[in-house]
Amino acid sequence: MSIAIVGAGAIGGYLGVRLAAAGEAVTFIARGANLEAIRRNGMRLIEEDGHEVHVRDLRATASMQEAGVHDVVLLTLKAHQVGPIAQDLKHLIGPQTVVVTMQNGIPWWYFHKHGGDYAGTQLETADPGGLIAAAIDPEQVIGSVVYPAAILTEPGVVQVVEGSRFGLGELSGEMSARVQGLAQLLIKAGFKAPVTTDIRAEIWLKLWGNLSFNPISALTHATLVDICQFPETRALAAEMMREAESIANTLGITFRLGIDRRIAGAEKVGAHKTSMLQDVEAGRPIELEALVGSVIELGRLTKTPTPHIDAVYACMRLLARTLEQQKGRLQVQPL
Repeated sequence: MSIAIVGAGAIGGYLGVRLAAAGEAVTFIARGANLEAIRRNGMRLIEEDGHEVHVRDLRATASMQEAGVHDVVLLTLKAHQVGPIAQDLKHLIGPQTVVVTMQNGIPWWYFHKHGGDYAGTQLETADPGGLIAAAIDPEQVIGSVVYPAAILTEPGVVQVVEGSRFGLGELSGEMSARVQGLAQLLIKAGFKAPVTTDIRAEIWLKLWGNLSFNPISALTHATLVDICQFPETRALAAEMMREAESIANTLGITFRLGIDRRIAGAEKVGAHKTSMLQDVEAGRPIELEALVGSVIELGRLTKTPTPHIDAVYACMRLLARTLEQQKGRLQVQPL
């Protein structure tokens, strides 16, 4: 299979190295120092147990046009990074290409084949200006929920923190041949790839934690275990989850876990910094709208109050603006 991985960061690198080591034809779409490192020395993966997998002969390019059409396109960028490159994705996608969305949060395609009163609704927070929907046919999309935690420790080097599971599902809920084939592709590369007939429920289960733990950690600079063991932040996370659960229930989603079990699961991960905290510390743009803003938009759509989520979102918006202003000032400092 020819597989294009758009975004050679932590998750993209994790997938790409294992798939290439399993004999698949992998092309990384990357840029900057990471692209140069992959071209020069391939990509190195450090597994949870310390075992290293180093794949040297990898195809890597910054140009999707140069890369050409692939059988499978794995979108491993952050949610806010997809819109700006959406038009270029057409160079990777042919009539039979499967596009796998691997972003956290509510996806741009959420209401495609959803049924009911909200079918076809477009979410501005998930797809500002409709750029992604205009560029990608949702009929070619398979949804995915990314469970592993990994870190790009330096250009061309990924370290796995924990996990190897990628949930997969057709937007229609069908158990199609193509989604089962994709699952087998990942299983062959050493991943767990369960196929679900309700990918939206899986998305909500992960989002349940992301919408609470990510912004709380970014605001407090605390790890998952700290948030869960500190009574006030544990209670705040639970209230945010409770509001999100009300929205999800209105949309026909039932959670298979209770809030206490979801928090306990996060606590077991230990002293892990969330992706949002990592972005704050590294001075990168914050993945706020897909993880938190989209839930607020769904709350407005379903007329569900979200006071706790609103308050945390307001603080995060200010933090994002403050960091951006500080970054701008640093860039114009005289030598």
